[in-house]
Amino acid sequence: MLSRLVNFLRACWRTSSDRGSDAAGRQDGLLWYKDIGQHLNGEFSMAVVQANNLLEDQSQIESGSLSTLESGPLGTFVGIYDGHGGPETSRYINDHLFQHLKRFATEQQSMSVDVIKKAYQATEEGFFSVVAKQWPMKPQIAAVGSCCLVGVVCNGTLYIANLGDSRAVLGRRVKATGEVLAIQLSSEHNVGIESVRQEMRSLHPDDSHIVVLKHNVWRVKGLIQISRSIGDVYLKKPEFNREPLYQRFRLRETFRKPILSSEPSISMHELQPYDQFIIFASDGLWEHLSNQDAVDIVQKHPRNGSARRLVKAALLEAAKKREMRYTDLKKIERGVRRHFHDDITVVVVFLDSNLVSKASSANSPSLSLRGGGVNLPAKTLAPCAPT
Repeated sequence: MLSRLVNFLRACWRTSSDRGSDAAGRQDGLLWYKDIGQHLNGEFSMAVVQANNLLEDQSQIESGSLSTLESGPLGTFVGIYDGHGGPETSRYINDHLFQHLKRFATEQQSMSVDVIKKAYQATEEGFFSVVAKQWPMKPQIAAVGSCCLVGVVCNGTLYIANLGDSRAVLGRRVKATGEVLAIQLSSEHNVGIESVRQEMRSLHPDDSHIVVLKHNVWRVKGLIQISRSIGDVYLKKPEFNREPLYQRFRLRETFRKPILSSEPSISMHELQPYDQFIIFASDGLWEHLSNQDAVDIVQKHPRNGSARRLVKAALLEAAKKREMRYTDLKKIERGVRRHFHDDITVVVVFLDSNLVSKASSANSPSLSLRGGGVNLPAKTLAPCAPT
């Protein structure tokens, strides 16, 4: 009798525990995933695979009220923050950007391009304050930054804002043929793109070395591939481009205006019934998959596990490029894994046209979820030693 009771309690605990872990996502080695979940305008799938010693990608999905008022505006917010030089900036964005957006949406009582732009600006200014405060003890924080991709679905409108080279891709069904085409929604700021190099040269006409080809890769001042970011204060404020910052980050000549920008590219799209889903992902995915390849993978399989499927497809390509087996790649530990692929974050947001088009009820359940990784103390700093 006692053994039956113990077994019954074990079963209850296991079910409850599994339910809880699934609600917050699941961890499988260096892979974290939430195969399927519900947001205000449909379903979503989310996955993160870690390559760096400390996860530099941060991400979140928020759904429900997009202001501090329960009355709204209501919608869904997706953020992909691909850090570089360490996790400090991407973690900061994850903690503050959505809160700033809610504050400005409350002030304006609506969602708009202006609300998103102000949220980015407030986040940038907030991180500047952190750098200024920590500079005497941890000067290398001036060389930490992050890309910042945001998508907001609100009242039938999709807003896409971007800094850096993460990407949002829409899967749109063609009525005549039934096929689903990939449409890139985000503008990228990577000097590997000719138009971005031209933009940098026009903004800095007196600097013949504003973009430099180094080891066959185009870089701003020979240091960084992206032209816009949050953070990277050492390329925005000259007072942080000096000792005790590591010499490899210091420029020989001073600069009078910021070299990198924090002005996001923002676009608005009126969602249509034939818009099926949006893939938000850090560049770790797009290094290995084309826009159409990614859309095809999502379209041709069940929604459940879509993000994890995309991550696996990218890892298979990464393994193939190194002429190794996928199973062997999975055995490589974080840190060393970065030599084979980057951190990869994917959020697939499915659009239910009925939910997108109608005014959402304030009674709809809210959602707040962050992409996971190997658990380490929140204040752990990435080593910034020269390589």
